Amino acid sequence: MKLALFVVSLVLALLSGCANLPTDKVDLPPASPTVTPLAPGLSPVGKGTASSQSVAHLALPNDLWERIRKGYAMPTLESELVQDRTQWYASKPDYIQRMTERSSKYLFHIVDELERRKMPTELALLPFIESAFNPQAVSSARASGMWQFMPATGKSFDLKQNAFRDDRRDVQASTRAALDYLQRLYGMFGDWHLALAAYNWGEGNVGKAIARNQRAGLPTTYADLSMPMETRMYVPKLMAMKNIVGHPPTFSVTLPHIPNHPYFQSVPLPRDMDVSVAAKLAEISVDDFKALNPSAHRPVLLAAGIPSILLPWDNAEVFQRNYESSGLGRMATWTAWVAPSTLKVADAAKRVGMSESDFRALNNIPPRMLIKAGSALLVPRTAHTVDDVTAGLADNGRLDLSPEQMLKRITVKAGKQDTVASVAKRHNLKTEQVAEWNKVSESASFKTGQQVVLFVAPKSGNGKAPSATHQDKTKLAKKKPSNDTRLAKK
Repeated sequence: MKLALFVVSLVLALLSGCANLPTDKVDLPPASPTVTPLAPGLSPVGKGTASSQSVAHLALPNDLWERIRKGYAMPTLESELVQDRTQWYASKPDYIQRMTERSSKYLFHIVDELERRKMPTELALLPFIESAFNPQAVSSARASGMWQFMPATGKSFDLKQNAFRDDRRDVQASTRAALDYLQRLYGMFGDWHLALAAYNWGEGNVGKAIARNQRAGLPTTYADLSMPMETRMYVPKLMAMKNIVGHPPTFSVTLPHIPNHPYFQSVPLPRDMDVSVAAKLAEISVDDFKALNPSAHRPVLLAAGIPSILLPWDNAEVFQRNYESSGLGRMATWTAWVAPSTLKVADAAKRVGMSESDFRALNNIPPRMLIKAGSALLVPRTAHTVDDVTAGLADNGRLDLSPEQMLKRITVKAGKQDTVASVAKRHNLKTEQVAEWNKVSESASFKTGQQVVLFVAPKSGNGKAPSATHQDKTKLAKKKPSNDTRLAKK
């Protein structure tokens, strides 16, 4: 009897103690008004059957690849082209390794954005196809960045392109724009394969191809449309990467481990700052800094145009601490200057105390060009320059150039085996000029019959326009409006 009374007293004491415990930090779920029916094959937990061994642990993805696989939601495309591209990628393990290692800085952010928008996570692999995950990539058609935006398309999605930065290369801005564009295309076509085709070829072209098939009574799926080979291969390339990421061992591929947590974080840029200074304050290399901040294609960061920078997660606090304790009087050796009138490059360089060659290199000015009035250029910051560059100039400054002579824009047809050098020699021009006018490298070759842009004096010494060779004929250039706003491809 005494033992029973002791046990009862002990239980009452324990209950009394529990009642006195603080409860302000305990959030209990509200009682459910309904009883959820059990799934087939399950039975209620009876008295005495529960134990600590039965508590389920939340299983988070081990790495980012697993998280991507769980979000696959795009219809499978079965075709010989998919098999061909899958085998092609799988046969190049070094290439896969370089691409995937480069992607490790950006993938978490992209996957996070896709999940937030409830979009298929296969789309996180699209930069593998576009740029091999190189945010500095520039195509021969002037598409730029990790998502390869053409200039006009970038502007339509609010990606700034001025004398001091190019948001088509910005990791966060370009990802936002690319996903906005993909969502819009999916809304137009209601099919991810067609949306991707439009991303590559342009929505207008895809719409016309669909209309042609409809008039002919033909199916209108991606596989049924008539399209350029580049676009025909586009979705198969993405499906190939999806297959490899989905089952790496099947293709004898080893993917580098990418942790399932953010790689970078955004840090406010308090003032104009040289890229080298920002990297030093963050205690990272300049190359690593540029990999996260590729839109800043000049040696200085203008705080009014780039209010924040991206830094590796652990280095963000280092940057803040070093900046606050830094004794540097100024952190930028460059500033922006507006040309007061149209100037020769040599005259502009002399005004700002630089050599012509250094001034050209800093501002990327090709030979035989004039600087138009109102152009924004980088120049050395003097000891008397205290203020940072204004927001209007940092955000909208443009470099406008014109040929030194009043030259006529013509086009010529490239002959068989013509190169940039051969066309330049035939027309007594510099190779670098022909390359610049046609947006190709100096070592590039032209296809037979390709239209090549040249700027020539309107009349030769005998008062006649330059004559055509047996391989090409000159004619006045006609600017053709672009058929469609589109993203360019590699």
